[in-house]
Amino acid sequence: MKSLKVVFLGTPEFAKNALEAIHQSHHKVVGVVTVADKASGRGQKIHQSPVKIFAEENNLTVFQPEKLRNPEFLKEIKDLDADVFVVVAFRMMPKVLFEMPKIGTFNLHASLLPDYRGAAPINYAVINGEEKTGVTTFFINEKIDEGNILLQRELEILQDESAGSLHDRLMIVGSELVVTTLNGLAENSIEERPQPHVEHPKNAFKIFKEDTKINWNTPSKTVHQFILGMSPYPAAFTVLKIGEEDKGLKIFGGKFEVSGHDKMPGTLEISKNTFKIYTQDGIYEPLELQLGGKKRMTIKDFLNGFRNFDEIKMA
Repeated sequence: MKSLKVVFLGTPEFAKNALEAIHQSHHKVVGVVTVADKASGRGQKIHQSPVKIFAEENNLTVFQPEKLRNPEFLKEIKDLDADVFVVVAFRMMPKVLFEMPKIGTFNLHASLLPDYRGAAPINYAVINGEEKTGVTTFFINEKIDEGNILLQRELEILQDESAGSLHDRLMIVGSELVVTTLNGLAENSIEERPQPHVEHPKNAFKIFKEDTKINWNTPSKTVHQFILGMSPYPAAFTVLKIGEEDKGLKIFGGKFEVSGHDKMPGTLEISKNTFKIYTQDGIYEPLELQLGGKKRMTIKDFLNGFRNFDEIKMA
């Protein structure tokens, strides 16, 4: 089978796994493009992307351009004479870059396109209570996530599965699909096809902080799926009033019950052995949470940290 020369572009763990799969295949990674190192945290420690760490550990050539249109960077990439570019969890690319390789540039997306185009397909698939999702490889064009489809693999979403768990399973399936796509392109055995037109596609827009607040005035099942879909990152939150202080409370998982009640949605019942929040049609009981300034913990450990439960209310 023909070996393709590949330039890989990506940043997070999801991308690193795909890069590793290509590196272990018979295809040759001739260059890796990733985000510039960033200082973060209390000590402003320099952090490198998972993709860069893997690339350097395996003696792969790394590029970290501030701007993808930089003429010097573009010349360096062109001189690599790659057959194909592979993109996984990277940023928007200019046409001058994605049109450079002979075969083209393809992207791995964590959904069954055309559904869930956008930055957070895994989160929204769980939030919306989908029973299945998958991964798609497609050729990049000038429209976001709208290029011709190469290959797809379907994956069942498990009951009560979090976005984090689904992310890890899709990462494995996606890495395999990337190598299968490269093999197919090398053999010229893949028929690319346009994405079907969908009148009202399901979108996966970027999630901002304000999007992660829990709306208790919704059905219990909706609350449950929302929390799972935000877990562990960016994490769904609500706000508690403890004494005179408002504290954010991240919730990572729990259980719910549909039952009639006359409480206002968002009403909190808390005691040494109880933490219940009323929803539109029942109650939700957090099992794993994190109070602002504290570490993530079980509900038992959380409740053990309080004595005067009368001081705790929903803000």
